[in-house]
Amino acid sequence: MKITIHILFYLLLLISSVTQRAAAQETLGHQLRQVINGKAATVGVAVIFKGSELISINNMYRYPMMSTYKFHQALSVIDYLHKHNENLATEILVKKSDLLANTHSPLRDANPNGNFEITIGDLLKYSLIDSDNNACDILFKHIGGVQVTEKYIHGLGIKDVAISQTEAKMMESENNCMLNWTKPSAAVLLLETFLQNQMFNKNEILFLERAMADCKTGNDKLKAGLPKQVLFAHKTGSSGRNEFGYKIADNDMGFVVLPNGQYYTIAVFVMNSRETDKENAKLMADISRTVYEYFIKKYYKQ
Repeated sequence: MKITIHILFYLLLLISSVTQRAAAQETLGHQLRQVINGKAATVGVAVIFKGSELISINNMYRYPMMSTYKFHQALSVIDYLHKHNENLATEILVKKSDLLANTHSPLRDANPNGNFEITIGDLLKYSLIDSDNNACDILFKHIGGVQVTEKYIHGLGIKDVAISQTEAKMMESENNCMLNWTKPSAAVLLLETFLQNQMFNKNEILFLERAMADCKTGNDKLKAGLPKQVLFAHKTGSSGRNEFGYKIADNDMGFVVLPNGQYYTIAVFVMNSRETDKENAKLMADISRTVYEYFIKKYYKQ
């Protein structure tokens, strides 16, 4: 199954060379380039629709992932549970030393003294819904380190991604942030792999989908470009700014379910931006709106 989706992805790239499909892609591709034109940032976009229509913009670059890699981690955590006779209800001890200060962590705020037990499922909720950095690193510690997640993702056939730094390490240096990277096409391929393959049991799949749909961060990003009634499940990632005022990364990736039940996957990565955070968010919302309106107009009546 893993090999099949990998081969399928590259078949899609070949299919995209067909004249009629290429013409459709160029229409949306042209619209997206118009949206990002003139922005003081490097913007990467990738979209897969109906399992076959791939559109990508500036896909040649390696974009810092920031907290979007918490989705990658979540998949590897579920895989780890299967291999070690554990489940989402398995409890682990969280020590006070695990709850680092000066990092985003609702988990720490709710349990400042540490030394408590929490289920792996609840840690995943903190990580995916609240983008809790301590919860993320506690999960990395439990499964054996970031290399476990990278190896798992590579094992799915997705190679244009690197995961070598914990949240704590990324807090130490902006250079460390650059070491966790992806190409936009690899991000949507991972989402497609999750959605198209029965990777886990139904309850685990539903758990992950609900956590992504309940994501509390980035409401002004891709989600802001969609009608309120549209289901959008996603994971965001954002950095601070370097000494020159550049935003290292501002990201959002997920899947959109159209009113007729069809879906598409989308990833937008903004790198080295001199735009304000508000402008970055608006840019992502504009990209999201452009993609949604394109597919609604082209396919909704089918």
